[in-house]
Amino acid sequence: MNNDYQDPINALNMPEKADMTFAMDFLMRAKEGVRNTAIALTETVTPEARAVLRKQLHQGIALHQEIAELMLSKKWFHPYELHEQYQLDHLSALETIQIGHMNLFPEDTSRKGMFDRTPDEHQ
Repeated sequence: MNNDYQDPINALNMPEKADMTFAMDFLMRAKEGVRNTAIALTETVTPEARAVLRKQLHQGIALHQEIAELMLSKKWFHPYELHEQYQLDHLSALETIQIGHMNLFPEDTSRKGMFDRTPDEHQ
């Protein structure tokens, strides 16, 4: 791993990795929403509130399905191939550990001498 964190080469494949991470987080939150709504539905007694919660539950299930289908199509999620999902999760854990060990605030952040001089410096 390159230790120069300001080097643009370190951003290679980062947008897709970020998208995959955000999608997985969104999927988990949609799942939590479905679970919480189902619990609320079982504890609600008024027909009006139950109707609202039932509608929200169906919307939450549809949202979860939509996110899961997107992730499946992008090969970010492998619920039926546990070995492949394990490999993705393992890679994610390793990258998380690497990020945790990064010195994100190095002592010397000077870029002096790395770029061409400006027109003012040629005089």
